[in-house]
Amino acid sequence: MITSYQSALAYIYSYTNYERQGMPKYTMSHYDLERIRTLLTRLGDPQHAFRSLLIAGTKGKGSTAAFAESMLRAAGYRTGLYTSPHLHTFRERIKINGEMITEEKVVQVLEVMRPHLESIAGLTAFELITALAFYVFAEMGVEVAVLEVGLGGRLDATNVVHPSVAVITSISYDHTQLLGDTLWLIAREKAGIIRPGALVISAPQVPEAMTLIEEVCAGRRAELIVVGEGDYRWLEGHATMHGQSFELGGESYWIPLLGRHQIPNAVTAWAALDGMEQRASLVVPLDARRQGLRNTNWPGRLEILHCHPYLVVDSAHNGDSASKLRQALHDFFPGRDVTLVFGASADHPFTDALRELLPVARRTLITRSRHPRAAAPEALLETVVRLGWQASVITPVGQAIEAALQNGGINDLICVTGSIFTVADAREYWFRRNGMPLPPIDPPV
Repeated sequence: MITSYQSALAYIYSYTNYERQGMPKYTMSHYDLERIRTLLTRLGDPQHAFRSLLIAGTKGKGSTAAFAESMLRAAGYRTGLYTSPHLHTFRERIKINGEMITEEKVVQVLEVMRPHLESIAGLTAFELITALAFYVFAEMGVEVAVLEVGLGGRLDATNVVHPSVAVITSISYDHTQLLGDTLWLIAREKAGIIRPGALVISAPQVPEAMTLIEEVCAGRRAELIVVGEGDYRWLEGHATMHGQSFELGGESYWIPLLGRHQIPNAVTAWAALDGMEQRASLVVPLDARRQGLRNTNWPGRLEILHCHPYLVVDSAHNGDSASKLRQALHDFFPGRDVTLVFGASADHPFTDALRELLPVARRTLITRSRHPRAAAPEALLETVVRLGWQASVITPVGQAIEAALQNGGINDLICVTGSIFTVADAREYWFRRNGMPLPPIDPPV
């Protein structure tokens, strides 16, 4: 019997957990959607109780999901938001009307699910969590759920819904050992969320990925709308340390997330809601969209934790996202000496990320998060040297931040990046160090 939140987490993580132990080859033998379909059938098919917006992609899918959910909530809809992984607590993954699922609800629903879970061989933790989210959304009367795909798309557990609109955000190299070593192959897996006759919203893509998406849409007679074209061309506006504006359709809008790359994410979410109005009979007025964009909260993405010196955290973990971070550092912090604090996951393309970021750093500190999949600092240091640069190894993340502070000036910039797990460690350390309110943090299991 599951009687506490801590025991609930232990139970969830007792199932095969690819997020913690690394992921096997992306094949149906490991990612079998029939398992979660069987589970959901036994739970009454909760995934059909709400309208859904399904978002796949390499980068930007979490931000796009956050923008979309915030606009829908501002329009008065009862929303669900399902994202992964989390920064500090499992409960971040499942939100209803912007509020994290409670510890009590996790325990209650997991106890309901437990007899069904234990009768299905081979279930993974992610499949369990996805089914739990769908059950909670149905039970709590969610009208529309925004769902972020976990990995790939075709074989992801979220891909059992029948989305009103399918969204594909920016595709770049990531999980190449699982999804394929070309953008065409990676895009093929992401495009697995496209249904016959579907409405598909695509963020701007490199030609190789866009060609694949166009081919899949044509073959399945799906309608494709590409952001950056037609009605979805935007103009960049004014940017400050607190956010930025952009113009769309002759109107100006404000978002609190930094970095030029967040504007196409916001416009992609906007286009997705246009699609939901068309395909799911939703109405999201202009004022609600404006308010929702302005109020979007998505921490750990180009987030400024401190000024003088600046301490910035960002979840960039591959070459594309690191390139966007590099551009943002140039835009917002020109001329500042940069200390890079870098810790990555072992299965992410950290070489590409380092190649982008090392040239902007005056000093580089290699570190390691507490996450089980964190790359060994020795492997990261070897990569730094191979790329022709120098670095020091300082662990854990908090000590690397302290070293950066001690060896830098008041006008410097400390950038902590490489993985969402490194960012989580940095945020927790900084809040504790300065006596600031901590976000909810899960107990160790």
